[in-house]
Amino acid sequence: MRKQLRVLISGGGTGGHIFPAIAIANELKARVDGVEILFVGAEGRMEMERVPQAGYEIKGLKVMGFDRKHLLKNVKVIYNYLKGKQLARRIIKDFAPDVAVGVGGYASSAAIGAAEDLKVPVLLQEQNSYAGVTNKMLSKKASTICVAYEGMEKFFPQERIVLTGNPVRQELMGNALTRELACRALGLEPGKRTVLIVGGSLGARTLNESVLLHLDLIRKQRDVQFYWQTGRYYSQEIKDALQEKIKPDNLHVSDFISDMAKAYKAADLVISRAGACSISELQLLGKPAILVPSPNVAEDHQTKNAMALVNKKAAICIKDAEARMALLPKAIMVVNDAAQLTALSQNIAKMGRPNATREIVDEILKLAAQ
Repeated sequence: MRKQLRVLISGGGTGGHIFPAIAIANELKARVDGVEILFVGAEGRMEMERVPQAGYEIKGLKVMGFDRKHLLKNVKVIYNYLKGKQLARRIIKDFAPDVAVGVGGYASSAAIGAAEDLKVPVLLQEQNSYAGVTNKMLSKKASTICVAYEGMEKFFPQERIVLTGNPVRQELMGNALTRELACRALGLEPGKRTVLIVGGSLGARTLNESVLLHLDLIRKQRDVQFYWQTGRYYSQEIKDALQEKIKPDNLHVSDFISDMAKAYKAADLVISRAGACSISELQLLGKPAILVPSPNVAEDHQTKNAMALVNKKAAICIKDAEARMALLPKAIMVVNDAAQLTALSQNIAKMGRPNATREIVDEILKLAAQ
């Protein structure tokens, strides 16, 4: 291994890919003096903004995902992929990485595919319990595949799988804030049980409609309060609806939660989509959860993520199609059942892997040493 380690990291498209990638980069930077890290992402996607904000350089490729509904439109997708892979080859030759890390997403296919063609050792990080198309394709030549769930040998060569868990946002870990202080910081009453409702940074229409349909039920809960992240996309629409219907005093609304450590600390029960990143955070923090898998994801992988927890009695799952009517009544029943909250918390905490980022970086350093 040469004196100055160089690592290329590629992937993105959603926070579920970007947060783990940045966590890996931060761990590398903390452990390896002088390490050089270059990200490769997709032009116009979230990573082109978030990665520079985290202090890292990123190069963009003009790539996009397959249109599964309109197959003829994929002629342009394939053309852009080939052009993107050509540009990725030039980037890799210039940067000369010791290891390339793929975390999934559009850009990862072209960039990590180019790295494999150029014989750069590749580590893949698969966040979900059902492997994505990109990682399945790239795994044929990858040296190491770090996974978050057991049983992934049905997707990848077993001898190259390492069970590490998923990296999570570092600011969530080791937080000394008490629940009382967290509640007060968010304008909540520490003496009341708290249901946290989060649909991601853009929000989730189903979760939002579930709340709006049950404002009267929420209003009747004397000992329960709700902290609701609507998402910026739906923010104005919900403000207008709440003004018309009169917002319950025990419903606290935010379009975006900038400090998730406080929100999680205050929560007795979390309602969330079933993205891999969110689930890993809930596991590490031991938070009881009701998961509503998004139906708008490839291979319905969020349902598979959720069922991996349900099968171990570590979470409750409600189908998206049933959530509008069933979600809030179920949440109120669960948050008022202390025994069930305790059991869910204990079971989900058993699935947490707090050393995931460190173990993934260990594998990167092993590849670099070869």
